[in-house]
Amino acid sequence: MIAADTSTWIAFLEGDGGEDTELLDRALEDRQVLVAPVVLTEVLSDPTLPGEVARTLSGLPLIEVRPGYWQRAGELRATVLARRRKARLGDALIAQSCIDRGIPLLTRDRDFRAFAEAAGLDLAIG
Repeated sequence: MIAADTSTWIAFLEGDGGEDTELLDRALEDRQVLVAPVVLTEVLSDPTLPGEVARTLSGLPLIEVRPGYWQRAGELRATVLARRRKARLGDALIAQSCIDRGIPLLTRDRDFRAFAEAAGLDLAIG
């Protein structure tokens, strides 16, 4: 299983090449993709997203939010901020979703490296 950050989904949907989009394409073919709820929200927020794409993305399995998730995400973000690194709320939520499930995150966003360093987030690309 694998998850993809919004940056990779956008690149994939726009037809951009790259190792991350190729891995996402293969994982989709193999039905090995889970979506972080925050990523789904971010991608669906695009007012120009075609309805068919929105329906397809909405049909993908979501990473389950487990008890204590919100507290763990807050603590994760605090840990990264204490290290004087950038820790956007959405990124912390995405990172915690992947950490909780133990799945790697495909991303083009270098900000996730801080979560990898602080808590062992497995970055498939980055």
